[in-house]
Amino acid sequence: MSSTLFRTKKVEQSILDTEEPEHALKKSLSALDLTVFGVGVIIGTGIFVLTGTVAKNNAGPAVALAFVVSGVVCALAALCYAEFASTVPVAGSAYTFSYASLGELPAWIIGWDLVLEFALGTAVVAVGWSGYIHSLLDNAGIHLPATLGSRDAAEGFGFDILAALLVLVLTGILVLGTKLSARVTSIVVAIKVTVVLTVIVAGAFLIKGDNYDPFIPKAKEVPAGDSLQSPLIQLMFGWAPSNFGVMGIFTAASVVFFAFIGFDVVATAAEETRNPQRDMPRGILGSLFICTALYVLVSIVVTGMQHYSDLSITAPLADAFKATGHPWFAGFISFGAAVGLTTVCMILLLGQTRVFFAMSRDGLLPRFFSHVHPRFKTPHRPTILLGVLIAVLAGFTPLSELAELVNIGTLFAFVVVAIGVIILRRSRPDLHRAFRTPWVPFIPILSVAASLWLMFNLPAETWIRFAIWMAIGIVVYFLYGHSHSRLGRHHETTVEQVVKGEPGMD
Repeated sequence: MSSTLFRTKKVEQSILDTEEPEHALKKSLSALDLTVFGVGVIIGTGIFVLTGTVAKNNAGPAVALAFVVSGVVCALAALCYAEFASTVPVAGSAYTFSYASLGELPAWIIGWDLVLEFALGTAVVAVGWSGYIHSLLDNAGIHLPATLGSRDAAEGFGFDILAALLVLVLTGILVLGTKLSARVTSIVVAIKVTVVLTVIVAGAFLIKGDNYDPFIPKAKEVPAGDSLQSPLIQLMFGWAPSNFGVMGIFTAASVVFFAFIGFDVVATAAEETRNPQRDMPRGILGSLFICTALYVLVSIVVTGMQHYSDLSITAPLADAFKATGHPWFAGFISFGAAVGLTTVCMILLLGQTRVFFAMSRDGLLPRFFSHVHPRFKTPHRPTILLGVLIAVLAGFTPLSELAELVNIGTLFAFVVVAIGVIILRRSRPDLHRAFRTPWVPFIPILSVAASLWLMFNLPAETWIRFAIWMAIGIVVYFLYGHSHSRLGRHHETTVEQVVKGEPGMD
C-alpha cells in the first residue's frame, strides 16, 4: 500500500497525456499573455487596502521595505515554480509538479488544497468586487435592496446577486477560450495599471518630506492579544510581539505577502502556452517583478502624501487624495479597484478549473470532467460545474473568516513545490530543464523556511479549518481516487502482463 501511495508519474507520461485529442488543451498563450495574467491576478485589493493597514499599525513609511521583503519571499517560490513549469509544461501547477516528484498521495493532497484555495479565492474576490460596485452605484444614486448585497451586510436572508453574476459571466468567457480570456484580461489590466500609475504620478506631486520622519518608527511592545503574530509564533519563539521598528517591518511583510498571492496561478496555464520552456519563467518572474515595483512605489507615495498615523485603513489611497484636497481621485481609485478585481476573479477561476481538469485526466477525479470542448478546446465541464458552485458560494456565504484559508493554502503549495524541486533534481537529473532554479538546494530550502514562517503567523482557527479540509480530502482519495487512478491501473496491467509472459507497457 505504501508503495502505491507514493508512486510517481513520469514527466514523459504527463506530457504524453496532453497530446490525447479528447483531453488536449489549445496552445495559444505567449509570454506577454502570461505576464498579463500574472499582473492581472496579483494586483487586487492588496494595493488599494493593505498599504494603509500595515503602515499605520506596523511599519510606518517603511511599509515599502515590507513589500520588498514579501517580494523576495515570493521570488524564492517563483524560481522553483519557473523550473517546474518549464520542465513539466502540463496543466495543474503544484499538483502536477508533486505527482512527478513526491508521489500520488502528496499530489492529491496539494491538488485538493488548490481546489479549495482557488474556489474560496474566487468567491472572496467576487464579494469584494460586489462591494465596490455597490459603493459606485450608491454614489450614482442607485440603491440595490440589502437582500441583494453582501451576506455580511444583509440581515436574515440575503443573496449577493452581483457577486454571483460576475462569476457566471467569467465562467462563460473561460468556456469560450483561453485566448479570449487573455484578451479580456489584457484590456482590464491596462485599465487597472493606468489607475495605479496615475496614483503614483499624481501623488508624487503631493508628497511632503516631513511625512517620512521617522521612516522607521520606534518599536513599541503591544499586548499579545492585539498582535498580528499568532499564538503559535509566540509559543515557539517566546518573544514579546512589537509593532514598528525593524521587527515591525517583518510583521508587516507577513501581512502584505497576501497582496502577492496569485502569481502561482500562471503555472496552471503551462499546457496552454505555445513555448512553455521559454515563456513560463518569463511570465512568472516578469509579473512578480512588475507588481513588486508598483507596490513599493504606491506605498512610498501614499505615506509621503499623508502621515502614516493618519492613513485610512479601509481606503488609504482614496482618502489620502481627499486629505490633500483632491476628492475626484477617490471615485477614480474605486473604479480602478472594481475593474482590477474582475481579472483577479477570472484568473483564479481559470487556475482552479485547470487543477480540477488535471486531476480528472489522471483518474483521481471522474474522467467525465477531463474531456475538452470539441470547438473551443477548453475544459468546459469542470469550468461550468465549478463556476456554478462558486457563484452560489459567493452569493450565499459570508466569507470573511474563510478568506485566510486562501493564504495558508497558497503557502502550503509553495512549500511542496520547493521540496519537489530538490527531489526531482536528485531522482531525474537527466531531464531537460529550460530554466534551472539557482543554488539548489539552498534557494528551495530558504523558500520552505520563509513560507513556513508566514504560515505560523496565521491564526490557530485557520490551521484547524485547513486540517479538516485536508482530512476530508484524504477520505475522498481512499474512497475514489486511489482505486480509479490511471497510474494505478497502468501498474496493475503491467504486472498482469509480466505474470502472463506478455509484452509490458512502457
